[in-house]
Amino acid sequence: MTPDTEIFETRSPLLLRGVRRDNRIVDVVIGDDGTIAAIGENAGHDHEYDHAIEGHGRVLLPGLVNTHTHAAMTLLRGYADDMLLQPWLAERIWPLEAHLTADDVYWGTRLACLEMVATGTVGFNDMYFFMESAARAVDEAGLRAQLSYGFIDLSDPEKREHECRVTEGLVDAVARMANPRISAAVGPHAVYTVSAEGLRWCAELARERGLGVHVHLAETGTEVADAVKATGRRPAALLDEAGLLGPRTVAAHGCWLDDAECRLMAERGATVSHNPASNMKLATGRAMPYPALRRAGARVALGTDGAASNNGLDLFGEMKLAALLQKFAWSDPTVLPAPEALALATEHAHAALGFGGGHIAVGAPADLILLETRTPCNTPLHSAVSNAVYACPGAAVTTTLCAGRVLMHERIIPGSDETLAGAAGAASGLVSRARGET
Repeated sequence: MTPDTEIFETRSPLLLRGVRRDNRIVDVVIGDDGTIAAIGENAGHDHEYDHAIEGHGRVLLPGLVNTHTHAAMTLLRGYADDMLLQPWLAERIWPLEAHLTADDVYWGTRLACLEMVATGTVGFNDMYFFMESAARAVDEAGLRAQLSYGFIDLSDPEKREHECRVTEGLVDAVARMANPRISAAVGPHAVYTVSAEGLRWCAELARERGLGVHVHLAETGTEVADAVKATGRRPAALLDEAGLLGPRTVAAHGCWLDDAECRLMAERGATVSHNPASNMKLATGRAMPYPALRRAGARVALGTDGAASNNGLDLFGEMKLAALLQKFAWSDPTVLPAPEALALATEHAHAALGFGGGHIAVGAPADLILLETRTPCNTPLHSAVSNAVYACPGAAVTTTLCAGRVLMHERIIPGSDETLAGAAGAASGLVSRARGET
């Protein structure tokens, strides 16, 4: 079925007719302000709308949110695999990234947005370089995003001054955009790449400007051991001393958090972003301690990491991996059941980034997806949540809406051919420059 192209441009009231939600068939009316105006069996009869999407045979879910990405690393997908973490970074990834341009980041982020829209993700938390170009790509794609520049000073005062200027430039640029879907954050990379002075500066800027914090934390045992050897304190304590742990903090990985650190994350209201595919592929040696974080009351959300270490951005696959890894790691099949896994990618993730969605209710942002039921992964349909977590890939998504705007319908995404061509060209040019061919 080819959708009416007008559906992608409309901002007027929209009807999702006859969708399946919680084992009921309902209509959902979306207002021209991008929020859900009505939900009910006869909502389409009781409210005005200009366009309708037929939802027969479709399951309605909240749109997913990816809480840890390096979006433009889609250009590095498949460039370096099956290596130890430090050689992977030092010998393959960082040397290639040294040749990145703003145009590369634009096209890499456009490609990431295309992949996320196609797999039901409506927003993401990104840390990378040339982030003003990333912001332009997000704006055009229609997604939500919290964007941070990857602040790395390596304890060099001159480099720290540069990183501060670039970070402030991004914050100012995002403010000038005045796009309610896009916000800025500070992005101190990690305690092993940012000095204590740099960490404190990031914390102060976040306090002054009301920004989020995006940081890597306790990804490897080596990171923890080196921090203890150098300072006598573990990474979470170092972040806390700098003032970087709080309700707007998203700390990625957390594989080597101990029980006391799990309690600290809960006390500070910080979110830990679980990235199972990347952590398994890079063999970080330990699964994120989800049971301990949950006992402590800490918020956990889901992320993919970059496409160079995953190698995709499909959160449906990530939900399944998260649930299976946690069960396997702790020898307990009851850990991270399907409803909780879905909450990591929806309710918890939206809350972590202040997006406001993640649930389906009148007045909530219309960040919604429809899944096809007339497909093997959704047959039979004993449980839509179980199928979404354990059976379906992102390709089961037929329709993606963000802030009431239709970004994909019947698997059609406007401009996808241009994005694929632009990203392929950017990736080819990047590798050629790194090899000294141009």
